[in-house]
Amino acid sequence: MAHARARPNPADGKAPVRRAAGVVAVLFLLIGLLGFVPGVTSDFGDLRFAGHHSGATLFGAFQVSILHNLIRLLFGVAGLVLSRTVTHARAYLVGGGAISLVLWLYGLVVDRDSGANFVPLNGADNWLHLGLGIGMIGLGLVTTRAGR
Repeated sequence: MAHARARPNPADGKAPVRRAAGVVAVLFLLIGLLGFVPGVTSDFGDLRFAGHHSGATLFGAFQVSILHNLIRLLFGVAGLVLSRTVTHARAYLVGGGAISLVLWLYGLVVDRDSGANFVPLNGADNWLHLGLGIGMIGLGLVTTRAGR
């Protein structure tokens, strides 16, 4: 019986920060695509290009718009491109985490029924952005700490 490690692992030799950035990027791509899938996105007929008038919700919780989904897709593509080097992968995770924290703060202060809520954001999105911000920054720092 062959040992499972006898098969080549494509991740072998790749820095942990590059793998982490790649996984996060793929998750953004997946979520961005799912935002365009009826059934996964509730009230799909209410999906709008942008703004708080979009009544569609991903998984019945996260308010989405076409713009919101496109931003996630672009963020995923950027992550795949940036995950090619350690420096860029770390910048993607830490910088992307910082952007998520800014979105969290923005979601806390913006009037949800105003035109300024152009992405759109709701309470579930705010919690998601807080978690993403902390998680991505943490991954960027932990996977590149000295001695790794």
